[in-house]
Amino acid sequence: MATTSDIGVGSIIRFNGELCSIIEFQHRTPGNLRAFYQAKMRNLKSGKLAECRFRSGETVEVARVEFKELQYIYAEGDFIVCMDNETYEQVHIPAVLFGKGAQFLKEGMTVKVAFESDTAIMAEPPIFVELEITYAEPGVKGDTATNTTKTATVETGNEIQVPLFVNQGDKVKIDTRTGAYVERIK
Repeated sequence: MATTSDIGVGSIIRFNGELCSIIEFQHRTPGNLRAFYQAKMRNLKSGKLAECRFRSGETVEVARVEFKELQYIYAEGDFIVCMDNETYEQVHIPAVLFGKGAQFLKEGMTVKVAFESDTAIMAEPPIFVELEITYAEPGVKGDTATNTTKTATVETGNEIQVPLFVNQGDKVKIDTRTGAYVERIK
């Protein structure tokens, strides 16, 4: 057990039986009243936000979380299979933990996964990935002056919006958090 002064932003605690990640954490001392901590937390299973006040010195249960970098191998149904580069053990991680970023994973990419004991509780793909355009309508010369976009298919099979000057065979950088085109790689 830890006290409220031992936790901060990024800490993962067990609150009302659920694992929560601290997003905002402030110490407040209003006038002549007692000091308290105001916390904004995200439930790791449901994704819901909650706010809570803790008394100064109150005990909280800090979850023992281990972060590992794993190598993405392939998708299998509702799971993503990753390999631990140290033990070469294959781990099945629920695809929902990756969110929308799972659709941009390519074989050999490094992903970050948080484990509590042997259970995966959080997973995140790389923030930016470089993928090749496998299909895009050819751009017409002179159409690059405006900020219009077209649909293109990347090597993972997903469609994204790209500027008109991007053609089939080009490599592009994609933000996995939003699924948006960032830039063309030369």
